[in-house]
Parts: sequence; structure tokens; C-alpha cells
Amino acid sequence: MKVLMSIKPEFVEEIIKGTKKYEYRKSLFKNPDISEIVVYATQPFGKIVGEFEIEDILEDNPANIWSNTKKYSGISKSFFNQYFKDRKKGYAIKIKEFHVYDIPMDISEYDSTIKQAPQSFRYIS
Repeated sequence: MKVLMSIKPEFVEEIIKGTKKYEYRKSLFKNPDISEIVVYATQPFGKIVGEFEIEDILEDNPANIWSNTKKYSGISKSFFNQYFKDRKKGYAIKIKEFHVYDIPMDISEYDSTIKQAPQSFRYIS
């Protein structure tokens, strides 16, 4: 099963370059059968650009997550700390391999039942 996940364009670029191998989240999908993430690059780009398999998901306090993922975070420590400010728990989704689509597509091209980009993520079939 897959989820459609919104990610800022600058982070998508880092994922494509291979410098960002973890996607950080404050909350995560509940379904344990999710194995792939379809990536929507948020505005101003506003397109679905590719997908990746989930290699692993780390669940821990933010300090431990940073300690274990900082080499391939693709973000600064200050950005990370601000994102997880006042959080006791966080998630780091390890990206197995990112597959860039040859032609980015609008959400409606990918799935006509989806009317707008998800705030964080949404389940898709």
C-alpha cells in the first residue's frame, strides 16, 4: 500500500541528489502495510515528482533521531530542532531508493479522485 506525501521542493531536490535519505515527520500513518511513498512537491512546484520504497522507519525522541540520521538529513540541525520543538517523539522515514518520474504530474493525472494535495499525507491505492 502507498501514501501520497507532501514534501517541500527544496527537500525533494535533496532527496533526488541523495543528500537527504530521511524524511522527518511529527506524526505518521497508522497502517503498518505502507511500503511506498508517492511524493508531491508542494507549491510553487505543485506536482507529483516520484516515489520511493520505505527502507525503515525510526521512532524515537528527536535527539536520538538526529544523532542516528544527521549524516543524511539533508537539513540543518537548527531546522530539525525547530521542526521538532517541544516534541517528545518523532519519526524518520529512511528512503530506500527514489524513483523520479520522467514527467512530473498533477495530482488529478495521478488519481482523479484526489482533489487537492494532502497537508501531510493521505492513503492511496
